[in-house]
Amino acid sequence: MAKTYKIEVYCPACALKMEDATKSVEGVTNATVNFMTQKMKVEFAEGVDEKAVMEQARKACKKIEDEFEIYL
Repeated sequence: MAKTYKIEVYCPACALKMEDATKSVEGVTNATVNFMTQKMKVEFAEGVDEKAVMEQARKACKKIEDEFEIYL
């Protein structure tokens, strides 16, 4: 299953770092960040709790850039 989230990121390089950080979270099979539209598409593994996975993704991203935000 895939979902799209509104995000807030201020530079293209940071957006790529956030994409990689999200991909590293257990339960995420793929993630794509579009800096221009300020959206993140996340594909989840079957049977995972999407909300819990996205909280972990948010934490992983905030370790890189504290001002980054994912609107869940």
